[in-house]
Amino acid sequence: MRLANLENRPVLLEAGGAIDLARASDGAFSTDFLDVYSRWEEVRAFAASTTASPAPYDPASLRSPVPLPRQAFGIGLNYKDHAEETGVRVLPAEPLVFTKFPTCHTGPEATVALPSSRVDYEVELVVVIGKRAEHADEADGWDHVAGLTVGNDLSERTVQLAGPVPQFSLGKSYPGFGPMGPAVVSLDEIPDPGNLDIRCQIGDEVLQSGNTKNLIFSVPALVSKLSQVCPLLPGDVIWTGTPAGVGMGRKPERMLKPGETLTSTISLIGEINTRLVASPDYIERA
Repeated sequence: MRLANLENRPVLLEAGGAIDLARASDGAFSTDFLDVYSRWEEVRAFAASTTASPAPYDPASLRSPVPLPRQAFGIGLNYKDHAEETGVRVLPAEPLVFTKFPTCHTGPEATVALPSSRVDYEVELVVVIGKRAEHADEADGWDHVAGLTVGNDLSERTVQLAGPVPQFSLGKSYPGFGPMGPAVVSLDEIPDPGNLDIRCQIGDEVLQSGNTKNLIFSVPALVSKLSQVCPLLPGDVIWTGTPAGVGMGRKPERMLKPGETLTSTISLIGEINTRLVASPDYIERA
């Protein structure tokens, strides 16, 4: 099942188009995305049995499949090669956690205004929770996952790293800095959810290319470790980290520029395209 957001309504994406969940179910499911994730298994059962016909849709009308998650966890330095390119010599013994504030999330075909010349890219596998997790065992981690989607954790590096204490959450939470989609893909459609090719590029320029099997902390491990501290709720998202190749780690640095389109792809899940423009108060930073 592929659950998407078409003009703020939950839809099921099929080969021939989209099925409006609330209309097809005669109101049995609402248009509230958090309610849909809370009833994930019911939605999956309905999707498998519905005879509703999909209608054509414009992919440009898709929005974030998780519009306003109650909790959005970001995981830093979760690929060995990315940790190494940042100069870290000792790999994290525990997940490095920050948040992306909910208002940063946007859709898979969004236009994002860059606040400065120091905005970086980080393609990521995004996990969406479908069943409350509290003190979950790692062995049961996947049981709490509704599905997976593609994201790019955009980061204003000057804001993120300025001061005596880094401001990760602020630097990663400008409007549009959480493009995500095109849909949340349920695990039954992914034979090996721990082994997915992941990449991002601008035109023919490949910026990052890796595989999620190289995560330092796997998805089940993250679900378990995070849930030891706070409950994970249906509709919460976990940004699981990025592989090597980020702009800050390159010599010379390679930051995003107005006029570019960033394409982020994960095998079996899909791709998102983020068009970049300069904000009205765009700042050129050294």
